[in-house]
Amino acid sequence: MTKFEYTNVKPYPLGAHTENGAVRFAFVSAKEDCGVLIYDRETGKKLRKLPFSPSRRIGNIHCMCVTDICAEDISYQFYEGDTVVPDRYARMFAGRVSYGKERRLQTWRAVIPTEAFDWENDQCPRLPYSESVCYCAHVRGFTRHASSGVEHRGTFLGMTEKLDYLQETGITTVELQPVYEFAELPTELERREALHGRGAYMTSEADMDMLLPKKCNYWGYKQGYYYAPKAAYAAREDPCTEFKEMIRAFHGRGMEIVLQFYFPKSVKPMEITEILKFWVLEYHVDGFHLMGENLPVNLIASDELLSDTKLWYYYFDTAQIYGEQEPPETANLASYTDEYLYAMRRYLKGDEGMLDSVLYQMRRMPDRMGRIHYMSNYYGFTLMDMVSYDGKHNEANGEDNRDGNDCNYSWNCGEEGPCRRKKVIALRHKQIKNAMVMLLFTQSTPLIFMGDEFGNSQKGNNNPYCQDNAVTWLDWNDLRKNADIYDFWRELVKLRREHPILHPGQEMKIMDYISCGYPDLSYHGQSAWRPRTEGFNRHIGILYCGKYARLRRDEEDAFIYLALNMYWEPRELAMPRLPAGMKWQLAKCTEESGLFAGEQNLTVPGRSCSVYIGVADEAERKKGKRKRASGKTRVSGAPETPKGARN
Repeated sequence: MTKFEYTNVKPYPLGAHTENGAVRFAFVSAKEDCGVLIYDRETGKKLRKLPFSPSRRIGNIHCMCVTDICAEDISYQFYEGDTVVPDRYARMFAGRVSYGKERRLQTWRAVIPTEAFDWENDQCPRLPYSESVCYCAHVRGFTRHASSGVEHRGTFLGMTEKLDYLQETGITTVELQPVYEFAELPTELERREALHGRGAYMTSEADMDMLLPKKCNYWGYKQGYYYAPKAAYAAREDPCTEFKEMIRAFHGRGMEIVLQFYFPKSVKPMEITEILKFWVLEYHVDGFHLMGENLPVNLIASDELLSDTKLWYYYFDTAQIYGEQEPPETANLASYTDEYLYAMRRYLKGDEGMLDSVLYQMRRMPDRMGRIHYMSNYYGFTLMDMVSYDGKHNEANGEDNRDGNDCNYSWNCGEEGPCRRKKVIALRHKQIKNAMVMLLFTQSTPLIFMGDEFGNSQKGNNNPYCQDNAVTWLDWNDLRKNADIYDFWRELVKLRREHPILHPGQEMKIMDYISCGYPDLSYHGQSAWRPRTEGFNRHIGILYCGKYARLRRDEEDAFIYLALNMYWEPRELAMPRLPAGMKWQLAKCTEESGLFAGEQNLTVPGRSCSVYIGVADEAERKKGKRKRASGKTRVSGAPETPKGARN
């Protein structure tokens, strides 16, 4: 006779865990006829069927504690009547199923992790948004291509092998697409439900294959097993330990990991909060990008345990979340929307009437939270495709190119798709560099999609949700092919990091609120301090005054002037006068040919950006000293318009 013992009722945590040498199970079900199926972990042979006792039920939670089994030797599933139910609270599943292989019910046998992990005094970096540069990546796609050069391609360990690269690229925070356990291929039940939603009720396997082919869910935006790292993303048998090792390695470099979590409306709001807290406590993750329907974002944002965990969502109502209370000293909430993407793409391609919107987007920082801004992401065009295709090319998805967004605000620079014409290639590279300048000179937190830093293409597919192949796998050969783009990105990140005036902690006021003679941020047209933002204008000068930021306690930041011209012909901009003893020096530009800088004016080539920094002018400084010695003291770099002049 099977031996097992019911002890005191203890419903939480749900699922299964070890306790004093025994295994405690807790299962949610409204049915009386339910219990646990115990299997041999190695062979998968069923060993026991243990029913829950009605006397050990609280509400819809059934409990039992089994004292004569060893957690290391078994796997388990629950059952309701004749139906086998995988544990949706499982921390790990038995065996290692290859990515993209269809998973039958028997493969979802849960196991109980028992090995302790040494975190080695691991600490979350908790970087402020003003110091962050973000990178959205897919664990498999990042290193799966043979060109990645890593030993463990397409895995958590592969991500760890690329840490040197990420750090050299200037990345501080990596956002990962879903890494919780999910089935890449739809189950039979999911396919039947999808067909019924279309009004189709055919039941044979052949009919289902014809109407709804088994497409790979490469992205993973579906309900999954939210407590388990994805085993197919692990190089070894234990995905839990491998994921923890990755987190520990990132933290050792002062870098962060933010996880995307997609919750459909079928997931209960209270459970969502518990899932997020579990990943913070168990895996030390730094934040979450919340995705899905009917999410309790205010409840999540108000949770005390998550008060220093980064939380990204479309928008947070900080007035309701914080009320009269002060927000955390380092903001953890951040808005994450496409608003910036569309405005900046339209300006980049030369659309008229965009300047006002562009200037707003480049300075916008919401009250009491951060903002993540980007011009590309896992959906839509990459930066390279944005300058290589006028329209989407999603034919490989098998939907006759009907899927994906039709409105990409892209421009192919004269030829659709791959091209060998040197002029077209040069223009595409220049446009990508222009986009990078705007990204990194925007005051909120920049984010790029993996490979954008060296011109990766997805062959014009703006919705590669089902493409587990060369379309979505990062081709690292492009790093060598487009070395000029990568070098430009790294230099720009370095420039941004060296100058705190480019990444302030709050939105600039466009006012001289420290009475230094200059606003913190100002705009300039053909005349200094007089911007022209009429619809036909596509050029503007932006002055960042370094007096509002400190390099060190006793040293102000520099004056930085950004000249933008997205018109296709050269345009003139005035260069505001600097304080006595200083001059403008070119620091970076995307088009040197035709660039001309006079003493107070600048000719900017078409479709280009130029960056100038104020540096000491020894000749002018000596001249000023002579004037002061002779009594002529009128040397001023102050603007000619009233302080606080606005666009």
